[in-house]
Amino acid sequence: MMPDIFSSFDPYMYNTLFPTNSMFLMMNTLIILFIQSSFWVMSTRSSTFKTPIKETIFTQLTRTSTTQLKGLSTPLSAIFFILIIVNLMGLIPYTFSTSSHLIFTLTLGLPIWMSLIISSFSHNPKKSTAHFLPDGAPDWLNPFLVLIETTSVLVRPLTLSFRLAANMSAGHIVLSLMGIYCASAWFSSLTTTIFLTISAMGYILFEVAICLIQAYIFCLLLSLYSDDHAH
Repeated sequence: MMPDIFSSFDPYMYNTLFPTNSMFLMMNTLIILFIQSSFWVMSTRSSTFKTPIKETIFTQLTRTSTTQLKGLSTPLSAIFFILIIVNLMGLIPYTFSTSSHLIFTLTLGLPIWMSLIISSFSHNPKKSTAHFLPDGAPDWLNPFLVLIETTSVLVRPLTLSFRLAANMSAGHIVLSLMGIYCASAWFSSLTTTIFLTISAMGYILFEVAICLIQAYIFCLLLSLYSDDHAH
């Protein structure tokens, strides 16, 4: 039993099933297997599995301005696969959950956001600056609107990273609580133990869906940020 419910987020509290270096090595290997090009005439098992995931992310990218920005679709697709794998690996018992930490999520979201800002101002500085002032606003309201728009653009990487880390952390905390109470009720109440075990199994399935949805939302918001790029 862990000392508290937040011990699952401390890599030094216990020996993880996969050490941090091995975990990233496994993640890199899986990423290579997922995003590599298929040279086979007939579809393999890996291509059959990853084709629906590719179609899902590319369908979303075509709805935004991402396809008009050369080189943006590839990193977004790679980030989508990375988040799916890392989120699902965090559900393995006694495994260090990487995606529940802000340093990991901020590392993925901040470079893409910063590259969009730099690229937009480098391509068309006048239009990029004009984006901070909505059309049709009264003159006396313009300074406040510029301040609000600037703040909303600057906090985008923080809200994006906090959203993913908070959702992953909340799910792992609930799973930890269920495991602690289930272990405590093992020798006291058989009915409570069975109920908590069934609830934990159902919540694990729900958490798997959350892992997939949060990966999609993360890449969805990054693709929507490309609509503000000065074309």
